[in-house]
Amino acid sequence: MAPLPTPVHIIGGGLAGCEAAYQLLSRGLPVCLHEMRPTTMTAAHFGDRLAELVCSNSLRSEAPESAPGILKSELARLGSLLLRAALAAKVPAGSALAVDRAIFSSFVEDALAAFPAFTLVREEVTALPPEGPVLLAPGPLASAPLLGALKGLLDDTDLFFFDAIAPIVDATSLDMDRLFFASRYNKGDPDDYLNAPMDRPTFEAFYKALVEADRAAVADFDADRHLPTFQGCQPIEIIAKGGPLALAFGPMKPVGIYDANGKRPFAVVQLRAENLQKTAFNLVGFQTRLRVAEQERVFRMIPGLEQARFLRFGSIHRNTFINSPQVLDSRLCFRADPRVSAAGQFTGSEGYTEAIAMGLLAGLFLADRLLHPGAGDALPPPPPETALGCLHRHVTASPNKPFQPSNVHFGLLPPGSAHGRKDRRRETATAAAEALSPWIESVVSRLGLPT
Repeated sequence: MAPLPTPVHIIGGGLAGCEAAYQLLSRGLPVCLHEMRPTTMTAAHFGDRLAELVCSNSLRSEAPESAPGILKSELARLGSLLLRAALAAKVPAGSALAVDRAIFSSFVEDALAAFPAFTLVREEVTALPPEGPVLLAPGPLASAPLLGALKGLLDDTDLFFFDAIAPIVDATSLDMDRLFFASRYNKGDPDDYLNAPMDRPTFEAFYKALVEADRAAVADFDADRHLPTFQGCQPIEIIAKGGPLALAFGPMKPVGIYDANGKRPFAVVQLRAENLQKTAFNLVGFQTRLRVAEQERVFRMIPGLEQARFLRFGSIHRNTFINSPQVLDSRLCFRADPRVSAAGQFTGSEGYTEAIAMGLLAGLFLADRLLHPGAGDALPPPPPETALGCLHRHVTASPNKPFQPSNVHFGLLPPGSAHGRKDRRRETATAAAEALSPWIESVVSRLGLPT
């Protein structure tokens, strides 16, 4: 194959952009990856690393019969770089796949840099490259200049909704005499999660302080768009507005947690390690838009966190996604300009693993189009019985109006017919694995697989 006259321009060095770059590079296609950090930063990122994780360090469940677990299995079978990076950077987190953020990003950067045909450009993109294929993977924090450059592809169908990130605390500032290690239902290593138990009076005092706390103002750019927060990242104070039981049955549920005396607390706050050394902990489920001073005041009411030092405060930020079912075709290309395609959370696939999945699909579709130009056939989308397929179908053909982001879940997959929830999920997982096999054969026959 003759080399392309211009490289594939990928805009965005997050999870989707990096996975798509790898899928293209590993098939001999040159890539120019554009990442605006550190020249232009976002409200959520720490630094300038590629594939930086911001909201949490967890890629959700690894359980083979969970929807996220099925998706991870499919990514592994297709040679996903970022899944390999996650496994290489894994930290204990029960049945969840949590990673050391620094190790994860370094793994991805090193793997891409090893390709001679890879170019990394550190600058903000304010206009689409005039030549060559373009893949948009700017993530949920796409810059205003980039969105302005897309007016030829979009009218008013680009949507905005709010997302929130949780605080991180310094492990050395925690009162370990008041906390205990335990995993819910004893799944995984008992040291995976640090637990702050609450009796009823403590919980009620905390709840009252939380619902009365002052929230941060919304930025002017976001204030004129009143779309709901994605359900999986609801700020803790918004959940609390539903009443005390919303917390006790939600992010602070004590089910499956027992202290050293075998007693279950009335409520519990779980903290998950941010790194292998366990020098920092994330408050699980405590995404928030409280003011910084209020976070210090309210969250230090949690037993064991009275003297907590915050390494990162929670914050609210804009999340941008497009009305993909209207503007993208089945190969994730813009109907208005097939030269441009899209991937990741920008398309409405919510979640880390889902962003990787859509980056992988976008990379495969683009590689197929470039390596087989003018072919009468094309690589089809993955079957809807698979996690990849149901996520792709949601992004490209969701009938819901207005279109809303979604992570992968069993509601998107065809339901099993077996009796009992566990048996149905096992049946769904088996059906997904079987349905993916012939599609992988199509990928291999047309594109091969990464080594």
